[in-house]
Amino acid sequence: MPTAHAIPEEPGLDHSLALLQEGYTYISRRCDRFNSDLFLTRIMLTPVVCLRGAEAARFVYEGERFTRRGAMPRSVLLLLQDVGSVQTLDGAAHRHRKAMFLSLMTPDAIPRIGTLLAGHWRDAVRRWEGGGEVVLLDALAEILTRTACDWAGLPVPDADIPALSAELAAMVENAGSLGPSYLVALRLRRRAERRVRHLVERLRAAELEAPPGSAALTIATHRDTDGATLPAGIAAVELLNILRPIVAVGRYITFAALALHRHPEWRERFAQGDEADLEPFVQEVRRLYPFFPMIGGRARQALRWGGHDFAPGDWVLLDLHGTNHDPRLWPEPDRFRPERFRGWQGNPYTLVPQGAGDVAATHRCPGEWITIALMKEAVRQLCRMRYTVPPQDLSISLSQMPAAPASRFVIGAVRPN
Repeated sequence: MPTAHAIPEEPGLDHSLALLQEGYTYISRRCDRFNSDLFLTRIMLTPVVCLRGAEAARFVYEGERFTRRGAMPRSVLLLLQDVGSVQTLDGAAHRHRKAMFLSLMTPDAIPRIGTLLAGHWRDAVRRWEGGGEVVLLDALAEILTRTACDWAGLPVPDADIPALSAELAAMVENAGSLGPSYLVALRLRRRAERRVRHLVERLRAAELEAPPGSAALTIATHRDTDGATLPAGIAAVELLNILRPIVAVGRYITFAALALHRHPEWRERFAQGDEADLEPFVQEVRRLYPFFPMIGGRARQALRWGGHDFAPGDWVLLDLHGTNHDPRLWPEPDRFRPERFRGWQGNPYTLVPQGAGDVAATHRCPGEWITIALMKEAVRQLCRMRYTVPPQDLSISLSQMPAAPASRFVIGAVRPN
């Protein structure tokens, strides 16, 4: 933890442009320059304290010191979480709504999503066989949409799946954008909300059925702390908060494919059925490759940390990517070394690709278990098929949020193994 002293401040009126230009590295570069785990800057003309590291993650996530409300730009909120979602709630309301999501993560439900992905993946490989090149990141959107709808028990007509996958992918793709592309993505999100709200209304009217215990039925019948069922629009938002993150895992799967390409010894090992290091491989992909750049919070009370006094309402940005690359926590942080996770007992403040803290007690993403299950199965499927990787631009720009290989990872000559 930083020693108590006046924290560094970045001079200048506003640094929003620098944040957009530098992306994932914006906070860590300044922490390195200032030799400090926190500094003060201005984003969108608003003072914000930027933090990095395990102790900073613990400070932000423990004790309900911070709220997400008002902590992210409204453009991001509307495209991803939307108003009224679980991430915009605090205290007892947040815990009650989050418990609904956690109830879906049963011992049977998590491996089941991997099984569903395997089936849809094999169907896709049969379609790709004998065809031309496939842009993996784009193709994964439909595979994961089908997987997500099946897992959630959401009765989306098969003919609507391509449109829904495009809507979900647009939300993820444009989370860090502004201008026309953002407006198009927001329009697609509203279309998805209408689509899912209509399904919720039909489920409630018993015109459609969803399996007992499924996300669709659980959310459609959930009662909040006031005892009332969720408005149909909010139920649709929360169902999208199941579907959209599953589609977002396509980025991690694409990075896993890139890691297998760059480190073929791991592909050979998994192809031979040796899965002893499958989870370490997946965890290293999550640590090394860029996913969530940062997470925001607003102080709920007067606080002091690292020599800085926080007033109620003060804005903070916690550097997730920088914490995952902190050399104090991860020796040789820019090297791909899955073996670092052999026997790893887990630390919710050092590995923070989707947030920090205890899943049941804080805002840490409860979907991490699902993410890991999907990634493990995807790696299996990648190693059970044959394909070529034609020449392409596989560079990753850390100024692009969310990041992806420039070519979005193109494969060709696909066939089952």
